[in-house]
Amino acid sequence: MSFLSLEFSGFFLLFLILYWSCVRWPDVQNTLLLAASYFILASAHPWFALMIIAYTAGIHACGLLILRTREKNRAGLALALVLAVLNLATFKYFDFFRDGINAALTAAGLAPWVPALQIMVPLGISFYTFHSISYLVSLQRAEIQAASLPALALYLAFFPSVVAGPINRARVFLPQIDCNSPRQLLQYRKGLLLIALALLKVVYLGAWLADTWADPVFANPAGYHALDALLGLLAYSWQLYLNFSGYTDLVTGLALLLGFTLPVNFRAPYAAGNLRHFWERWHISLSTWIRDYLYIPLGGSRHGWWRTQANLMIAMLLSGLWHGSSANFLIWGGIHGLGMVLLNIGDRWLGRDRIQQVTPVLAHVCTFLLVSAAWIFFRSTDLDQSLAFLNTLCTHYNQALQFNSPLYLLGMWVALRLYPLAARMTQWGLDNSHRLPGAALPPIIGLLGWLALSLSPPGIPAFIYASF
Repeated sequence: MSFLSLEFSGFFLLFLILYWSCVRWPDVQNTLLLAASYFILASAHPWFALMIIAYTAGIHACGLLILRTREKNRAGLALALVLAVLNLATFKYFDFFRDGINAALTAAGLAPWVPALQIMVPLGISFYTFHSISYLVSLQRAEIQAASLPALALYLAFFPSVVAGPINRARVFLPQIDCNSPRQLLQYRKGLLLIALALLKVVYLGAWLADTWADPVFANPAGYHALDALLGLLAYSWQLYLNFSGYTDLVTGLALLLGFTLPVNFRAPYAAGNLRHFWERWHISLSTWIRDYLYIPLGGSRHGWWRTQANLMIAMLLSGLWHGSSANFLIWGGIHGLGMVLLNIGDRWLGRDRIQQVTPVLAHVCTFLLVSAAWIFFRSTDLDQSLAFLNTLCTHYNQALQFNSPLYLLGMWVALRLYPLAARMTQWGLDNSHRLPGAALPPIIGLLGWLALSLSPPGIPAFIYASF
């Protein structure tokens, strides 16, 4: 059930009426939320709901084990983390490692023996695995008390964020579940505006960029002029941002209408002047999760400069692998990791953020182009398509232009330069939405919704990050 479908809209509206009619009983509201979350997962496939139910029972048992062992050692946590990661790796990465092992066996003159595993990857498994790891680590550190099984189940399955994030932290989200007083609908104006903004981003702007330039160029990069390919690449950069940040806006708005808050996931990432600042602004819930649960446990910056760079590269490579089990995603992560290491080398020689301070416009544009170039490996279906796209960018200067690319590229440059201002204005409007008169809310939301639905290409756009 797509969150953009009419079916979901009708379901959510009826659910809200039932949900807030039980406002005096938070436990009943939690039960309704859990049932709705399982229903939405099961509507995609019953297996998805059964899988998360079984996984929740396992994590609950691991949590009880941690409580018994944490005063003595970390064996309980280690076992729990191994089981959680093995579960994710089995479903998401088995075929990737199988292909590598069988290729190595073939190269050694041996018969490949690792069989294929024909099984569907459970919807949202990456996100609820990250949620569970946050819970287990917080339990080991005594940051939280053990959650009841129903509370843990809702934390892992909460439908606005289970499919494609943002990634919640147990110590922040569980208290919102275990509330002792009735929930309050305090930010409904902001929630409704976020939903309308999401429609404009995903249904209209993102879908239009994909339909007009990004999808045609990536489908056949060899058939386009280099400037057309560049236009298609930049269009995809904006499409991905609009789609993912739009999804975050949508689920954040849904959560606010349910009385919950989700973590901030984007802070104008394409306004960044270098890769470090980009990752401080892009998919923040993932980048901070990798920092806290991977980079710092590896040693972070505590063991010398070169060890810090190695830890950074490992973290970025694993970030790439988290997005997908293919060489393309490893290369994408490697590009960002290498870029961060080179940035740190420059900071060491010239001073931190020196280039950005001296030439802020050039730093801004170059960062956007570097991030966009890495998206080639993110968007392409395989390595061959990535190399074909790069070949087009580097060599196809004699073919006829199929788009008015010079003019549109100029428009892209103007949009990039105006983007920081537009992002600040949008954020200011959301932050001050509580001052908006109630009578002004319907026409604003109606206008944004009308623009999105009337100008968009046909069909319901998919959420790109739902596949991760």
